[in-house]
Amino acid sequence: MALISKKKVPFKINLQLRKYLTKYGRETTMPIQYTDLLRFESSISLYDRFGNDTLWLTVFFPYSEIEHIYEGLKKIYADLKTDGDEKVIKHLTVDRIDLCTYGNTQPFRIRIVNRVNDNFDYFYIKRADSSRVYGMELEHLLSPNRISYMTYQNSLVEEHIAGIPGDQFFKTYLNDPKINQIRLAKEFVKFNERCFVMLLGDMHSSNFVVDITPDFEEDYYRIRAIDFDQQSYEGKRTVYQPQYFKQNNPLIELGMKHMTPESVKQYQIEERSLISKRLKVETQRVYELMSVMAKDDISTEENTNQLKKELAKYYKSDKFLKCKTMGEIVWASLEQVMIH
Repeated sequence: MALISKKKVPFKINLQLRKYLTKYGRETTMPIQYTDLLRFESSISLYDRFGNDTLWLTVFFPYSEIEHIYEGLKKIYADLKTDGDEKVIKHLTVDRIDLCTYGNTQPFRIRIVNRVNDNFDYFYIKRADSSRVYGMELEHLLSPNRISYMTYQNSLVEEHIAGIPGDQFFKTYLNDPKINQIRLAKEFVKFNERCFVMLLGDMHSSNFVVDITPDFEEDYYRIRAIDFDQQSYEGKRTVYQPQYFKQNNPLIELGMKHMTPESVKQYQIEERSLISKRLKVETQRVYELMSVMAKDDISTEENTNQLKKELAKYYKSDKFLKCKTMGEIVWASLEQVMIH
């Protein structure tokens, strides 16, 4: 079973990472920062449509600040979604601002509504944490998914990743006869492998979503991480393998029901091959990212020493024992993909 030792502290974005983010268009000046949103004057609990407490608070701002904050948020949304084309702003309105008080980064979630067609979208503003940045950047470069996010000083803006939350999917959809259980089990094996290779931890069912894409014959499934706080922080190897979280047992049971050890191995090899191909396509950018990450302080010495020993034993490779930082361990993990 995988267990998280204790709540992780956020790490600041250092100068080298900031330069990397600026080079690749992630760093941009914003009219509103995370600290501006902390100036709300009141809040109420937010309940879902079934009357359950979501543990989010809807916050309200002083009348004198509402226009400044709302206009700033709309400009940030335009930068995130349309590369700064502010012509779309006149059709947008900020419908609601919610605060999550239990998350590591205590994010604000902004609900944006298009007045023309009543479509709505969300985005998030959080305290900047280099762990999340490294996690999202690796996901963007080496997974089948693309991540839109921006940084500015001590603020981090992220797009909303659409999908059905894993725990909700298990309760509502898993036993639906229309669900292709074999395809879903296969996707979980591939997701498990991606997390392990990139050392993205804590992927229990509350931290990923299931994206269902209908095709003309069958539905396709993709499991996507939505929380990157635990990017290469913990010392236990099993924290980076979603298969060891008891919350994911419904998917584990599907795999045991529908797949043989040989087919699981085949899907693992397939996913590692895809990651290897993406590594080759993005060689320069990955090298620049890993050069920064290898020198960054993003975990404890205790966790770093534990993880390198566990991975050295798992892969039967002394290469991990030479690593001095978590970034170096991630790079050694990626090199394993290139070897095999």
